Amino acid sequence: MTASQVSAPRHFSTVLLATDLTSASSDATDKAIGLAAQLGARLLVVTVIDSRRNSLLRPLARPRPVEEREERVVAANGIAQRARLAGARATFLVWEGEPSDSILAAADAEMADLIVVGTRARGTVGRLLGSVSDAVVHRATVPVLVVRPEGEDRED
Repeated sequence: MTASQVSAPRHFSTVLLATDLTSASSDATDKAIGLAAQLGARLLVVTVIDSRRNSLLRPLARPRPVEEREERVVAANGIAQRARLAGARATFLVWEGEPSDSILAAADAEMADLIVVGTRARGTVGRLLGSVSDAVVHRATVPVLVVRPEGEDRED
């Protein structure tokens, strides 16, 4: 193998954490914070208010948009604060829209070098990735790290 055939190691200056802020995302959050700190990269925390979900809920069960946005801002800011304490530069975005489209748009707009996303461990290979993580993996133009929750039992 010649020197021209060996590519230089990829430099990661921005790690994007795509999170729904649930416990299913906590291992992905920990991994993204650790990677950003270790690589000296900026951590960009992205959470998306799923506009489809809100329109499908009964009007009385739907959270008020302002309240949901405020809750997500507080939670995303908390993750960014944790990252800063770990030694990483960190920012966050709260978007509204279809989650996978919004994550990919944020990755492009913010020039992310790596996307970290969690998934719910569901056992069989066909159900391993959730629909959002699956769409991100298949459509992203940068590497995607999918983190399964630690300790989840596999059915396969």
